[in-house]
Amino acid sequence: MTQKNVFRTAILLALLSFSLSCDDSDDEQPKSEYSDKIESVTLLKTTKSWDGTLYTNYPTGQPEISILKISVPPNKALDWHKHPVINAAYVEKGEIQIERKEDGKTQWVKKGQVLPEMVNIAHRGKTGDKGATLIVFYSGAIDIPLSEPVH
Repeated sequence: MTQKNVFRTAILLALLSFSLSCDDSDDEQPKSEYSDKIESVTLLKTTKSWDGTLYTNYPTGQPEISILKISVPPNKALDWHKHPVINAAYVEKGEIQIERKEDGKTQWVKKGQVLPEMVNIAHRGKTGDKGATLIVFYSGAIDIPLSEPVH
């Protein structure tokens, strides 16, 4: 190989490596959380609450759907309460422990999980160091409270 060819090869390699170093196609670009197809995933389908208690009938009267976003700070406990209507909580963020009052039975629910709540059974939620944000779906009727305190 002549000195001229070595020089040309060196220039070509330098240009090639420079152009590759400028290529940002491998850089992390924001990617959509969606795929190309429509997806449907059942998060919960049940006839009973998390403690195994079967649900009874829905209340009579005009149906009313309520959806609440509930934020519970870290290391807090909700007051003891009960729900007179069927509801389910989706944990959007953090985690929460549900405790049944009568016997202390507990269940942890974490981000992305769904909890089928108890109806007319005293319970409370307690957070750990993370706190929790819940989206709660209630299937009730007009003039029926979503939650009632228990003393």
